[in-house]
Amino acid sequence: MPSPALRVPPEERLVNLVVALMATEQGLTKDTILGSVSGYREQTEAGAGKDALEKMFERDKENLRALGVPIETIGDWMDPDDLRAARYRVPSSDYELPEDITFTPAELALLTLAGGVWGERSMSAGARSGLRKIRSLGIDVDEPIIGFAPRLNSPEAAFAPLQRAIEQGRVVTFDYLRPGASDPRRRRVRPLALVEFEARWHVFGYDENVEAERTFLLSRICSTVDITRARFEVAEFAGSGERALAGLEALAERQRALLEVTAGTEAAVRLGRRAVADAADPQGIRVPYVDTEVFADELASYGPEVRVVEPADLRAAVITRLRGAANSEGTR
Repeated sequence: MPSPALRVPPEERLVNLVVALMATEQGLTKDTILGSVSGYREQTEAGAGKDALEKMFERDKENLRALGVPIETIGDWMDPDDLRAARYRVPSSDYELPEDITFTPAELALLTLAGGVWGERSMSAGARSGLRKIRSLGIDVDEPIIGFAPRLNSPEAAFAPLQRAIEQGRVVTFDYLRPGASDPRRRRVRPLALVEFEARWHVFGYDENVEAERTFLLSRICSTVDITRARFEVAEFAGSGERALAGLEALAERQRALLEVTAGTEAAVRLGRRAVADAADPQGIRVPYVDTEVFADELASYGPEVRVVEPADLRAAVITRLRGAANSEGTR
């Protein structure tokens, strides 16, 4: 009887996959990945079906591409359309620095300090084992795999159960507080993809309550995520990550805040990266956003560095937070 699989969190499996695909120039076959990369290897050794593992790999590729990871597929040069022996990699040209970039001694010192957390000694045992197996197959690792398999920083408790539900193709239920609502509503959703947008995690899926696709902000889920026994067709995953990001980008495009920001401050740096050019607004910068309440939390955290000119509801939300903080400070 196959032994039970060692539990590897989905987010760690994704990072292990990225590290493995960055470590080789010639690429890794699907069989090599499933047998060598931690997160897949444990499932293989426990006797998981190949079809299920391949579907897991395809979903992982889609999720990573939705996050901007450039996974390249290399087919047989004799028949590029035949992907049975395809190899996968993250091309070094997409993450290597240009040759003409140089660093000052101070900058190098900071980079060295930051890189200290990515040492071989901190690499997980699973990642080290996977690296040894890849090398044992005669596949050259062009650069040492720096670091360990870090866990993605996702404070929302909903992330892990939603990822499991996506892998298993199961319906979930949870309580969700919509923007502007005073009470949460119970949702029943077929989760299709987890995507990050504006440094926040969202789950995209088919909302069975309204019979339509919807995107939910994880920080607005205010209950445990219950994975039901109801299943749905894995074919629904096709293009889900791209649809989710396109929807969020379209919403942000419709909602642009006009902000006056103090130059040289943290707010100027962070918000300036997200600002869009608009010559008609010499008064400040235009910053797209998705969720009014969440964006108000961020703007209020900058204090006097930011003033909201418009829209009025966002301005009011920020003022409410600043007044609450001032009153709380005054009672101490």
